Amino acid sequence: MHSPLVPIPPRASQYGIEPELVKTRVSELPRMTSVLLKELFPDLPEVIYPSSEGLDAIRKASVAALQKVDMSKIKPEHSVNILASHHGFTLLGGEPYAELLRTIRDVVEARTGCHNIRLRAGVGLRFRETEEYIKRYGLDKDFNGKAIGVAPIDQGIAIETEIGTLYGIKKVYDADWIIHAHNSDVREVHFHRQVDRAVKPFGMSYARIETRSTYHQNLGPRAANFTARAIFDSPFVQSKFAFAAFLTMAPNGIVGVDVDSNLYALNDRVTEIGCRYYGKMMTLLGEIDECIAALDFPAPAVYVFSAGVIYANFAGANTDLYDLELPLPAYTWYTESFYGKLGRPLLDEIPPMNKAIKMTVHNYAWTGYPCAFFTEHIPTVVVGQEQAELFNRDPQNLNYMKHAVVSESTEDAMEFAYKASGTRKVIVFDGAMGGINVSEPLAELLLKKAPEVSERVEETLLPKWLRQRGVRL
Repeated sequence: MHSPLVPIPPRASQYGIEPELVKTRVSELPRMTSVLLKELFPDLPEVIYPSSEGLDAIRKASVAALQKVDMSKIKPEHSVNILASHHGFTLLGGEPYAELLRTIRDVVEARTGCHNIRLRAGVGLRFRETEEYIKRYGLDKDFNGKAIGVAPIDQGIAIETEIGTLYGIKKVYDADWIIHAHNSDVREVHFHRQVDRAVKPFGMSYARIETRSTYHQNLGPRAANFTARAIFDSPFVQSKFAFAAFLTMAPNGIVGVDVDSNLYALNDRVTEIGCRYYGKMMTLLGEIDECIAALDFPAPAVYVFSAGVIYANFAGANTDLYDLELPLPAYTWYTESFYGKLGRPLLDEIPPMNKAIKMTVHNYAWTGYPCAFFTEHIPTVVVGQEQAELFNRDPQNLNYMKHAVVSESTEDAMEFAYKASGTRKVIVFDGAMGGINVSEPLAELLLKKAPEVSERVEETLLPKWLRQRGVRL
């Protein structure tokens, strides 16, 4: 065991409380420790970030990877939109993703002579979020004033697909060429189930709300995955697609940069690493028998990170999120239709919330995503009246605090949680790099369970997961 790792610092944002109000991080409390992910799974790949090279490693890897792709169709007189997604800016502090975007711009300009290169950064439900990131990382200056955030309520453009007319965001496609700049972290694997993960932004970050909502209000996860593929495969999008550039992620950090003009070939590689390495981490988290989950990261409650896994995934870790033969857990806001008025699943086969989560301490997390479903099903303590009032003012979380209590301090909240839950096992979702901040009793459990989990994934689960997705080892 080690001293706790440094969590991702608070960020100034309209979606969160002021950083100075975050007075204590959960990892700073007594009997907290950390476990390095390479100690749990020694076969995790070596990472280029975090490392002693810092962001230089991202630029070097990006430049090298970009040399492998043909850019000859991009002419000096053309225009290029580099397409980004807001989630990339929550990975490892956000700087690596911003550096990837800068490097793509610089290399494309140097190799093609094209100077009209713009950034189009898509969002989900927090319509101004990428505008904050563009300013935070200086991307407005790096792109010479041609960096904008685009939202699903912006003007749309009809895209004719093999399944009918779907709608993209007009500003995404208002260039001669588009470059899909993304990452391979699994994010909402409870949602897309690691099916076409690399293609998903075409139906989400780059889509109008009428099409994007296919995921949330119509077909739901994971049936709506085909809409992203339909959009990407359309003649319109194919006529503009230049290539894709991804940060290749593992739970312990950034492994490298993958660039390809064949998005489906890249998608197979994304699928393999997502199932192999993140699959081990999530299977291990499913071995936790009881715990307190502490949210302590600058993102909406469901998107806070621990060991590369978001809290929403942990809420479903009691089932195998990668097994496509199993039903989808009904534990997120867009599946509330699976529950009746008494808060119980309507069908017996619907898996419940992860019962290992005995209590949640909401030390620091943002608004901008409907999360009342979580407080309704998991006893929750929110730290600070200011944070409670922030959620009371958020139109997407008007009922969040109706099912939660407020504590004056992080210390008091954790003491209450220990007494009320009866457990001293704590997992902290604070984005610590390269490891996981936990309490000592939970560290012991994870270290004990990891070898068996690794063997089970390699020998049994991974071959099944990849076979279900048509990916060969």
